[in-house]
Amino acid sequence: MDMNLPTPLSIKAVVIDLDGTLLDTAPDLADAAMAMASELGLPPIDLATVKTYIGNGVSRLVKRVLTRQMDAEPDADLFARALPAYEKHYGAHVSRKSRAFPGVVEGLDAFKQAGFRIACITNKAEKFTVPLLKDTGLIDYFELILSGDSLPKKKPDPMPLLHACKEFGIQPADLLLIGDSLNDAQAARAAGCPVFVVPYGYNRGRDVRELDVDAIVPSLLDAAKAVVKG
Repeated sequence: MDMNLPTPLSIKAVVIDLDGTLLDTAPDLADAAMAMASELGLPPIDLATVKTYIGNGVSRLVKRVLTRQMDAEPDADLFARALPAYEKHYGAHVSRKSRAFPGVVEGLDAFKQAGFRIACITNKAEKFTVPLLKDTGLIDYFELILSGDSLPKKKPDPMPLLHACKEFGIQPADLLLIGDSLNDAQAARAAGCPVFVVPYGYNRGRDVRELDVDAIVPSLLDAAKAVVKG
């Protein structure tokens, strides 16, 4: 489905994914993967491949770098060495190359000026999420930030979205999720929330037109233009 909604979507709050939606974090994630691979004596890996591995948190990304497969489990001892190595390299340069995508700041400004409640929900660990949002100047837009380790479950489970609904005192139908991947689409559908996706994110290298979503929006600014305050 494209952006041509029959009427503007009436909502009260918006929650936005981080990696691939708000920020292009792939260069920093890839640099850490390259450094980890080099440290462990593994074959090198490139940015394009790492982009397809993003979206399920650092642990799964590391497992994908180790196995070069989406769902395989690496040797336990190797993983036990790899994860702290990755986190060391990523934590040292979490925002060195990461930048907001075009239309993100303008979209956040538009949502804010229209009076929407705004949250960020990501599968990235809090120790990386908060510095990243601070360093890129986005943190003050969000009254709620839920990281991958904030709750017992993360996307695609609906728990973070339902938690946001409770925090904001609204029903799921009044909460719009904007993301870039299958994780986001599945979480929103499970929670009963409307969902938009942007086409420029990661989504494991798959076309977002395959996803069950309410609209594909070119940017966050376009998303802001497609909603009204309910």
